[in-house]
Amino acid sequence: MSKTVNSRLLALDVLRGITIAGMIMVNNPGSWGTIYAPLKHAEWNGLTPTDLVFPFFMFIMGISTYISLRKYQFEFSMSALTKILRRTLVIFAIGLGIGWFSILCRTGEWLPFDHIRILGVMQRLALCYGATAIIALTVKHRYIPALIVVMLGGYFILLITGNGFAYNDTNILSIVDRAVLGEAHMYKDNGIDPEGLLSTIPAIAHVLIGFCVGKLLMEVKDINDKLLRLFLAGTILTFLGFLLSYGCPINKKIWSPTFVLATCGLGSSFLALLVWLIDVKGFKTWCRPFEVFGVNPLFIYVMAGVLSILLSNITIPYGATGDMMALKTYFYSVILQPALGDYPSSLAYALLFVILNWGIGYILYKNKIYIKI
Repeated sequence: MSKTVNSRLLALDVLRGITIAGMIMVNNPGSWGTIYAPLKHAEWNGLTPTDLVFPFFMFIMGISTYISLRKYQFEFSMSALTKILRRTLVIFAIGLGIGWFSILCRTGEWLPFDHIRILGVMQRLALCYGATAIIALTVKHRYIPALIVVMLGGYFILLITGNGFAYNDTNILSIVDRAVLGEAHMYKDNGIDPEGLLSTIPAIAHVLIGFCVGKLLMEVKDINDKLLRLFLAGTILTFLGFLLSYGCPINKKIWSPTFVLATCGLGSSFLALLVWLIDVKGFKTWCRPFEVFGVNPLFIYVMAGVLSILLSNITIPYGATGDMMALKTYFYSVILQPALGDYPSSLAYALLFVILNWGIGYILYKNKIYIKI
């Protein structure tokens, strides 16, 4: 007898939870100077495990967008558009709010609008979600794969004609961001903003690929068919991404087309593995901690950002002289580092911070409180 699964796959929540836990961990080491290599982003071209967590989350967001829009039968309406735009603006505003709160805590400035960063992780999520949802309601789904090819192909042409693989401010991405956003409102990385304006184009294509995979996944009920479709999508996309990387390097900071293909492919394959483990074989006990992150993902991610800012800026007196020390510095430098050493203590701090956020998330999970952003 063939097995079927509920339209809400536990494996999808678990993968979402793994990516949120990973994003929190790599963003919060004890010290940025002592990080194990797999927990660093690639300096420029290349791919590390850390480079997978954000694109995995965006891939999952595409799948979730397909699932959530089914209630509208994918038909455009003003009520659907209003909800999409409202959610897009809320997520974007939260991203700006986190940046504002960080500046406020560091400098005491209440109105730092002349140098606040405009784009960022939350802002990219907002723009990609909004664009994907509107496309899903206004474009016939059979044309979406072609749209993805046009977006990625057009972006590649832009990169090769605009010095887009240069890691400096002569890059077309940097030039456009400086002209439109202003240098004071950009992330400082050799002139490259990793969540900049032009690189939002392939990021939208990235979420659209997730949307298409969600369509493939939810069109069939048999679990074996779901696994086959996920595995095939993962294999084809990963193969294409690495094959084409000889002419178009895999690069997260410019969100290159091959980065999109490779990470979506790996995300699909990882999801297939989790579906097999959790929904087919029934190995569920190990994944409960990640489910806590997966059911309230954006709320926990935002909460982690706020807690990180507070721990880095709230100070306590330390030593005989009573000098003030940030809580994060105290926990890392005074408690963990002497006991564990530089690299292990930096990782230990990151893991403890993940556990702190998990504890808060667990309270919500236990009480069936789901906070949608």
